Amino acid sequence: MTEQNSELVWFTLPDLATELGLPIRRIRQYLEERDLLAVRRDGVLQVPSSFIADGGPVHNLRGTLTLLSDNGFDDEAAMVWMLEDDDAIGTSPIEALREGRRSEVRRVAQALA
Repeated sequence: MTEQNSELVWFTLPDLATELGLPIRRIRQYLEERDLLAVRRDGVLQVPSSFIADGGPVHNLRGTLTLLSDNGFDDEAAMVWMLEDDDAIGTSPIEALREGRRSEVRRVAQALA
């Protein structure tokens, strides 16, 4: 991840479950269903805090992750793209999703294919 992203808060799966007041199996279900994305950091699966809003995954994250996967992005590449600022969007894709700018994010993601 970039230097900017080193300032993010990252949750392990058990910590995220505690933070959200959910059973760990629900967090794993989010991951299986691509509602959330986790990557290994220091050998442990972790989710960035920016992927969480209102007690669950950011709205529209799932569809964006599916689009990236369909375009050949592995989890690590998708994570990097979601977190890094994109000139076409003017911020990071995850921040744009948090702001409700789904169409713009997906248009840019589709152009990456």
